[in-house]
Amino acid sequence: QVRVVESGGGLVQPGGSLRLSCASASGIIFRIYAMAWYRQAPGKQRELVASITTGGSTNYADSVKGRFTISRDNAKNTVSLQMNSLKPEDTALYYCNAGFPGGVWGQGTQVTVSS
Repeated sequence: QVRVVESGGGLVQPGGSLRLSCASASGIIFRIYAMAWYRQAPGKQRELVASITTGGSTNYADSVKGRFTISRDNAKNTVSLQMNSLKPEDTALYYCNAGFPGGVWGQGTQVTVSS
C-alpha cells in the first residue's frame, strides 16, 4: 500500500537541476514526522540523501552537501528536495520516507543525469 507519492524526477543534463516533491497518499500528516529522502542506484544499496526534523533541522550525505536542499511545507503537507549541480553519479531511484527512520515509503521517482 502506497503511503506517500514522489514526483518530479526525470532526465537532466549534468549541471542541471530538479525538484522532487513528496505528498501524502493516505492521510499521513507530515508535520508530526521527521522526513527523509533516500536513493538507490542500480546494483547499490539504498542510501540516505537528506533528512529534516519536525523542527526543520536538516542533515545531508556528504556527497550532496551544498548541492541539495530538503525542505518541508507543513501547510501543503509536502516535503521537497531541490537538487542543483546534478552529476551522473546522482542517477538513482529517489524515495521519500515519512517517519524517518523507518516509517513509510513511496514507490520512488527516477532521476537520470546524463548528457
